[in-house]
Amino acid sequence: MKLAIAGTGSCVPETKLRNSELERLVDTSDDWIRTRTGILERGRAGPDIASSDLSLVAARRALEMASLSADQLDLIIVCTVSPDMLTPATACLVHRELRVSRPIPCFDMNAACSGFIYGLEVSSSLMRGEGYTRVLLIGAETLTKFTDYEDRDTCVLFGDAAGAVVLEAREGEGGLRATVLKSDGNFASLISIPGGGSRQPPSPYVLAQRQAFIRMNGRQVFKIAVQAMEQVARDVLERAGWKLDEVDHVLVHQANSRIIEAVVERLGLPRDKVPTNIAHTGNTSAASIPVLMDECHREGRFSPGDKILCAGFGAGLTWGGAAIEWTG
Repeated sequence: MKLAIAGTGSCVPETKLRNSELERLVDTSDDWIRTRTGILERGRAGPDIASSDLSLVAARRALEMASLSADQLDLIIVCTVSPDMLTPATACLVHRELRVSRPIPCFDMNAACSGFIYGLEVSSSLMRGEGYTRVLLIGAETLTKFTDYEDRDTCVLFGDAAGAVVLEAREGEGGLRATVLKSDGNFASLISIPGGGSRQPPSPYVLAQRQAFIRMNGRQVFKIAVQAMEQVARDVLERAGWKLDEVDHVLVHQANSRIIEAVVERLGLPRDKVPTNIAHTGNTSAASIPVLMDECHREGRFSPGDKILCAGFGAGLTWGGAAIEWTG
C-alpha cells in the first residue's frame, strides 16, 4: 500500500502585518527585514481567531479536493506549537467542528517547524500498524500571538497559517517513499517559549519578564539549520533510492530566505526547483510546508510521478526530511 496525498488545503489570514507597520513598533526598517529574511508581509489572525479556526478552513479545502466527507476520516493529527489551549488537543476541537459523527483518534504533535514531516511519519506508521485508510494531517500556527513585538530579531519573522493534507492508503507505487527524523535536545534553548508550562507556570512575573513569547538565538540556529537540512535531504534521498538530480521539486521550511538560499547552494539545486512563499507568509512553523505544498498543487506545478523532497527544521532542535512521489 502507498500513502498518497489525496487532497491539500491551506488558510493564510487575509489580514497582513507588513514591514512598514513593524517599523513603527521596533527599531527596524523594511530594507533590513527584506535583506535578512526575505519577508515583506505575514498573515496575522484576528484576536478571536485561534489555530483550530485556521485548521478548519484548511481541512475543509483538503477534504473537498479529495472528494471526501469528514465522516470518512480514521484519524486527525494537528501539528502545532500554538494550540488553542493546553488541553484539550486542537485536533479534538477540529473533530468537533468538522462534525465527525463517530469517535476516532485525534491528537496534537509538537515538533515545531518540523511538525508536518514528523506527522507524515506518524501517520504512515499508524496507517500500516492500525489499518487506518484516511488521515487528516494539519500543520497550524498562530505564532503572532506568541511573538514579542519589543524584540526586533524575532518579531519580523513569524506569521499565522494552516496547511492540511488528506492522506489515503492506496494500492500501487508512489506516495510517501521515505522519511528521516532527527532531534538534538542539547540545543533546546536556542528556540523556545520559556513561560507558560510547568517549568514557569503562568504568573504576573512570567508575563512581566516577557517569558511567554518566542525566544531565539538566530545566529546559532542559522548555522545548525543549514547543515542539518542539507544532511537530512541527502539522507532521505538515499533511503528513497533517489538521486538529487531526479528530484522535481524541493519544499524547504520557509524560515528565512537566507537559510533557504544556503541550503539550495549547498545541495547544488537549480533555483527553479525550489518554490518559496516566505515573502508573503513569513515563518509559519508547522504550517510552512503544507501551505507551500497546497499553493504549488493548486498552481498546477505538480504532475503525477513527480518526485518531491521536503526538508524542515525547528525548535527542539528537530529536523526531518520526506520523499514523496506525487500521485495526483
